Amino acid sequence: MRISEVRELKNDELEKELENQERSLMNLRFRGATMQLSDFTEIRKTRKTIARINTVLREREIVAEMDDDE
Repeated sequence: MRISEVRELKNDELEKELENQERSLMNLRFRGATMQLSDFTEIRKTRKTIARINTVLREREIVAEMDDDE
């Protein structure tokens, strides 16, 4: 998921997507540990997607705080 796609989502959609990605990462790790995972780059891609979602959520949180201060 690209950063532009992440930024288009609303906060509640982002939180749902974050849950899905974290669950997916857990499943990928289990599959990797049991040698059932054929493409180990999926773990890295999922981790980066989680980081992008967390970044956008934090950006929005900071903007909301700045708006409250004014």
